[in-house]
This record gives sequence, structure tokens and C-alpha cells, in this order.
Amino acid sequence: MGTLNVRTDEAMETALSALVEEYGSRREAVRHALLRAYRAKLIVQAKADAERLANDPDDQAEMLAIQRYMGVAE
Repeated sequence: MGTLNVRTDEAMETALSALVEEYGSRREAVRHALLRAYRAKLIVQAKADAERLANDPDDQAEMLAIQRYMGVAE
């Protein structure tokens, strides 16, 4: 596991203080923020993929097969 050092400015300190109130520590606040940002990036990517798949019948069949495999479609 690595260590990350970050220089903060006033805006980051304000945001960090607000998150620390909710998550209890700077470590947990930063961890939460990074994971949330990463999840948001994955959602944007998934939506773009879904739009692309919606326009290709071959991809739609593959998507349905994957959903069936995952147990989210019948």
C-alpha cells in the first residue's frame, strides 16, 4: 500500500474539513472522495458504453448474454 502526499489550498481545506466532519478523519475523508470520484468516472464510462451498445444489435445480444450470465436478466 502506498502513501500519498498532497498540497492543499484554501478550497481543498474547506472541502476536506466538511468531509472530515462526516467521515471522522482526513484519511477517511480523502479515501471517500477518491473512491466516489472513481465510481463517478466508471458510471460515465458505463453510460457511454450503454449508448454505444444500444445502437448495435450484435452488441445488444452480447450485453444480454452477459446480463444473463450475471443473473440480472432472464
